[in-house]
Amino acid sequence: MTQSRNDADVAFIKALAELLNENDLAELSVKRDYGENDSLNVKVSKIGAQPVFQQVAAPAHATMPTPAATAAPKAEMPADPAQHPGAVTSPMVGTVYLAAEPGAANFVSVGAQVSEGDTLLIIEAMKTMNHIPAPRAGTIKRILIGDGSPVEFGAPLMIIE
Repeated sequence: MTQSRNDADVAFIKALAELLNENDLAELSVKRDYGENDSLNVKVSKIGAQPVFQQVAAPAHATMPTPAATAAPKAEMPADPAQHPGAVTSPMVGTVYLAAEPGAANFVSVGAQVSEGDTLLIIEAMKTMNHIPAPRAGTIKRILIGDGSPVEFGAPLMIIE
């Protein structure tokens, strides 16, 4: 019975990921109750164009691998972009904006040259717009977060080389 519930949970998470993509959503959180002290909390979110799966709390009945743990990583993407030497990580929790206002040009794009202190993006936290500066000069190699996406403290935002 436990294995079939695990299979059902995996199918449920895959269905959430499809729903996320089909409706162009940035994030989805769902709690599934099985009974007293037995539930599954799932958060599915996108960072840039790649979906990210995060199991918030494991069900009490079993330990289940998340789809992200079983998926094969892409060759060009390191397992953890935050470990890249050129990673720019989020200094706070909030919502990312790549441009100063809707419809405006992004602060930076892939291939752009930046100087230390140039604004890379804005993170809105508690109704305050915080400009995030480039920690060093270099070239933007990757943008790892989408406009309007939620971001956690320490999450990788961009790669500057």
